[in-house]
Amino acid sequence: MDEVDRILLNELQRDATQAYTALGKAVGLSAGAAHERVRKLRDQNVIRRTTVDVDPAAVGRGVAAFVLVEANAWMGDHPVREALEALPEVVEAHVIAGPASLLVKVRTATTEDLQASLRRLFAIDGVTGTQTIVVLESFFERPVDTRA
Repeated sequence: MDEVDRILLNELQRDATQAYTALGKAVGLSAGAAHERVRKLRDQNVIRRTTVDVDPAAVGRGVAAFVLVEANAWMGDHPVREALEALPEVVEAHVIAGPASLLVKVRTATTEDLQASLRRLFAIDGVTGTQTIVVLESFFERPVDTRA
């Protein structure tokens, strides 16, 4: 991956709906060459997917929380991943080193919904406890900066 690819990635993260003509112009390439570069980045799984950034509060998911999940077993296994993926309110899940086994980001409509979500997390086989940090305000969430 070179500087042109890095600029293309940053441009796509800023606005993934840009035409290849605009992308090419941003890096000094033709639309066809920009398209080919983006195709190769997809083929290499550098670009995993194209998505839309939705305001969670606007769609009834205004409560955000980070949950440290404690466990008595390794939480990186497939059944745990499937159990977490089955919970639509879980928007991120990470196996971590530190005071817990997993770090999970949850988005719900209300704190009552958050409580119900915590009960569902606690019901996952191997989970022994949770510690929850409720977000009061988010300053920003940023995409990965691909520049070196």
